[in-house]
Amino acid sequence: MNYVEILRDQVLAMWTGFIAILPNLAIALIVLFLTWLIAKVAVRIVNKATNKSNMREDLRQLVETLVRLAVWIAGIILALIVAIPGFTPAGLIAGLGIGALAIGFAFQDIFENFLAGVLIMLREKMRIGDLIEVEGVLGKVEKITLRETYVRQLSNELTIMPNSMLFKNAVKILTDDTVRRNEVVVGVSYDTDLEVAQKAIEEAMQTVDAVVKDRPVIVYAQEFGGSSIDFLVQWYAQSAARDLRHTKSEAIKAIKKSLDAAGIDIPFPIQTNYFAEPLRIEQVSADKTAD
Repeated sequence: MNYVEILRDQVLAMWTGFIAILPNLAIALIVLFLTWLIAKVAVRIVNKATNKSNMREDLRQLVETLVRLAVWIAGIILALIVAIPGFTPAGLIAGLGIGALAIGFAFQDIFENFLAGVLIMLREKMRIGDLIEVEGVLGKVEKITLRETYVRQLSNELTIMPNSMLFKNAVKILTDDTVRRNEVVVGVSYDTDLEVAQKAIEEAMQTVDAVVKDRPVIVYAQEFGGSSIDFLVQWYAQSAARDLRHTKSEAIKAIKKSLDAAGIDIPFPIQTNYFAEPLRIEQVSADKTAD
């Protein structure tokens, strides 16, 4: 057998076949280019339509992504039909077979995050701009995609979290309501008249402008501490993180000023000397040794 001649014939046949399908490849490239244009126009149309509605930003992004994805899937299938003679979508599905199962296992996390992203965008809670806390991450939601969620922490670091993490774990939405309760513990000395102390704290909280006036300010004598009787002070302020910190600072300063004006001391906590007993025992042992 002349292997060189057989190899040459095979190469020539492949080259001839490639030349024959060049027009189809050119048309397929044109189809892909048109798909890109159609997807761009479709997304722009959807964007204009959704902007006129009251649709949430994350849900608007979901609609745009699904429209873009649908146009590209249709365009790619059409390009394959043009480029490959005899190709059909049914043949593609039938040809996948076990390969589709293997691909499913290989990209399990991607599919899981994709589905979680869709469900997160569809639900009403946790919108873009909300302040959330999940798995030790506290920050503002900047962007939600079908794969991941971008959370800007209060210290300005950006954390990219898989959507499955936000879907499977408990998410605390701190800005779900416009106001949020905050609190601080205030200790007064044991010889203090508690009624006078409570009144002084209540008057101090009335001077803090950032406290929401239509919500109650609660001042309770909470417990007997090691060196003080502790009051629990609770109030409502705007739920943004900056507002909460600012209001708490103003509340602490106002309470301190009011207690000072009333002559009420905020005692220092009792410090325990944990080394006193071991030192005493060592000294006694040394004395016995000397005897």
